[in-house]
Amino acid sequence: MTRLGILGGTFNPVHNGHLLMAHTAAAAFGLERVLLVPSSLPPHKELAGGVSAVHRLAMLRLAAAGDPLVTVDTVEIDRGGVSYAIDTVRHLAERDPGCELFFIIGLDSLLELHRWKDVTGFLSLCRVVTVNRPGILGRPLRNDDLNLPEARSQRLLEDVVSHTMCEASSSEIRERIAKRLPIGYLVPESVERYIRDHALYGSSNQEADY
Repeated sequence: MTRLGILGGTFNPVHNGHLLMAHTAAAAFGLERVLLVPSSLPPHKELAGGVSAVHRLAMLRLAAAGDPLVTVDTVEIDRGGVSYAIDTVRHLAERDPGCELFFIIGLDSLLELHRWKDVTGFLSLCRVVTVNRPGILGRPLRNDDLNLPEARSQRLLEDVVSHTMCEASSSEIRERIAKRLPIGYLVPESVERYIRDHALYGSSNQEADY
């Protein structure tokens, strides 16, 4: 079966850390492709910056251009409304029955996984891969950190990949833009240019601003 990765998020904006997560998971689990799936309305956070799905999708496509591993999939934006992981995975399982699905998350999402909608059903449809920056928790992960049945927790912990990640976050990037600080080393050049050209996150369309 084709091993297909799924990396969802608001991508507000997409940054180099997202792309490194995709490649780290692909290398560790032999993934042939990774779908980048921008959410329509995320269930656990409000979208900051007033940036529309149109802009988030355009930036994501720019970031993915020329990278043979990643493909942008608009399943959640097309569906509209609140985006739940189980709905997306169920749709992809039905659409691509010849694929083994690997859902890629970070450590913060792993620790909150027990709160996700129908987490039992979700875990039955895909394998969850966690990409973790070493030292972020300050100690080794334990089964009881996940608040899930022991067997499920153990399987999830077995699929944690530790890797030195790009120290980027979308919130930090938005803050840097608002303060007119440089972001060129945090996002692809094409995304930086798009943010400036469309005056997103409080930026200016003037080249000299950052």
